[in-house]
Amino acid sequence: MTSLESQIEQLWARRSEVDSSDAEARKLVHEAINLLDSGEARVAEVDAVSGQVVVHEWLKHAILMLFKFSDMKTMDLAPFEFVDRVPLKTDFASHGVRVVPGASARWGSFLEAGVTLMPSYVNIGARVGSGTMVDTWATVGSCAQIGKRVHLSGGVGIGGVLEPVQAAPVVIEDEAFIGSRAMITEGARVGAGAVVAAGVILNPSIPVIDSETGEEISRGSIPPWSVAISATRPRKFAGGEFGLPCVLVIKHLNEGERHDKAGLNELLRDHGIAT
Repeated sequence: MTSLESQIEQLWARRSEVDSSDAEARKLVHEAINLLDSGEARVAEVDAVSGQVVVHEWLKHAILMLFKFSDMKTMDLAPFEFVDRVPLKTDFASHGVRVVPGASARWGSFLEAGVTLMPSYVNIGARVGSGTMVDTWATVGSCAQIGKRVHLSGGVGIGGVLEPVQAAPVVIEDEAFIGSRAMITEGARVGAGAVVAAGVILNPSIPVIDSETGEEISRGSIPPWSVAISATRPRKFAGGEFGLPCVLVIKHLNEGERHDKAGLNELLRDHGIAT
């Protein structure tokens, strides 16, 4: 892989000079995308020591160059027809992945055994861990990293981060629950075991505040084993006082603690929030 990384980086450095008909360059790019597709490589991962997200930029370079070397093609998958440069993944059953009609995942994404895709979409470079449910009309954007046993509820939007190449993608860690219609974008991060209520919008400009102390915990990052809801905080402007969006952590869980559905609903109802 080190040799391939070096060759991809050399190719990227002279990308403006490379012709789309260059068969050797295309072969190298396809080799890199196949590593993503099989799960042997990943665009980003959380460093076990520092806890920071490490981005493997050369794989993003490969994805971006793939479009240069790919022609638009019509794909007939009766009764559907698609026109795109990137083919869809196939052979789900042999990989232990359940895919309901209406769901699709692009080549270059990786789905671990035990993933369930309801009618939904997984883009190139994304990675979805085992036991995760991608529910109806949820989308997993390019390069997003979704952990194991995660639930992405109906209509959840996990944003893609392909450019700039050094930017970290969205990371949803193991055991997290993302409520319906929540939007997690622009490299935001949800910690392991966190519960995110319906409708929450999280990106690096959104403050995450502890309800018990009133202190800002972070921007765009929900801590592990916490329950977070959508909220506003007042700010004065020349035209009056207005509520600006924030995310409010209303409870901290013990590591490994799980809410049963009834208990979670009761907690959120106490705060006027639905899952």
